[in-house]
Amino acid sequence: MARLPEAVARMRTAVRDALTDLPRGSLVLSACSGGPDSLALADTLAFVAPRAGLRAGLVTVDHGLQEGSAERAADVAEWGRAVGLDPSETATARVLGSGGPEAAARQARYAALDWAAERHGARTILLGHTRDDQAETVLLALTRGAGPRGIAGMRAVRGRYRRPLLDIARADTHAVCEERGLKPWTDPHNADPRFKRSALRQSMEILTGTLGDDIVANLARTAALVAADNDLLDAEAAAVHGECLDGEGVLRTDRLAELPAPLRQRVLRTWIFQLGVNGADLNHHHLGALDALVTAWHGQGPAFLPGGVEVSRRDGKLRASGRPRA
Repeated sequence: MARLPEAVARMRTAVRDALTDLPRGSLVLSACSGGPDSLALADTLAFVAPRAGLRAGLVTVDHGLQEGSAERAADVAEWGRAVGLDPSETATARVLGSGGPEAAARQARYAALDWAAERHGARTILLGHTRDDQAETVLLALTRGAGPRGIAGMRAVRGRYRRPLLDIARADTHAVCEERGLKPWTDPHNADPRFKRSALRQSMEILTGTLGDDIVANLARTAALVAADNDLLDAEAAAVHGECLDGEGVLRTDRLAELPAPLRQRVLRTWIFQLGVNGADLNHHHLGALDALVTAWHGQGPAFLPGGVEVSRRDGKLRASGRPRA
């Protein structure tokens, strides 16, 4: 009996381990663009799921941003059906969001995937982000001056989404495609330097040559370590959040001022999101202005948050006015 290629074995183990908590008969969807990472993931899911008592399907999202995208999406869905993924279909995305083309496409993609999951009753959706993607995410966060939430990178599990390949190298997904005779599609956007992640991806060879081959694994490990610390601080902030409230939608500045900065800013973030502010539009300037109402109060005017929300300090309390605009 021929020995299973190492890359294939690693992929199957990673996907199987990511699904062990799901009830038998659950439907798992694999998001598949047709690129090597997601194609290898979908192929692996098609092998692993039935052996684990699970159902497996595929969703490929057509963003409509490139010529021939509908035909490529149809080809991916047809391949999925051929390997036993059911359902295997195309979801059309409407790229209308804010925050630049990458962010807008991402928002539209997740909306399309959510729609597919709801329609088919899927328990989870698998995403093909690899260890290399995680390393790039950490570097991009550092260039933005992000805090621990950004440096923690992508989570293995967030809501219905799971990323079983965060400990798998991109080279392994390419090797799986070769071993399994898969024919991935190469997205030209991945080599377009106009997009930050694409430009960084092209620079990784230089960084690896300068700093050593371990840079990708070390950056991914940094994300895991910071994520654990971040989770602890989030839990502590959640525990004191209620003590800072003074009625509906009002925060006590005296209680906030007593908190260490990492906890105080987490309480403020939670409150902001409860107001309905879009987290994608929030930056450190917004949070800094809000924090100054607590720690550097000298009678200044309101802090302005995305969507038209204003936060003022009156009588030792933070009060919001206005509602986020759609």
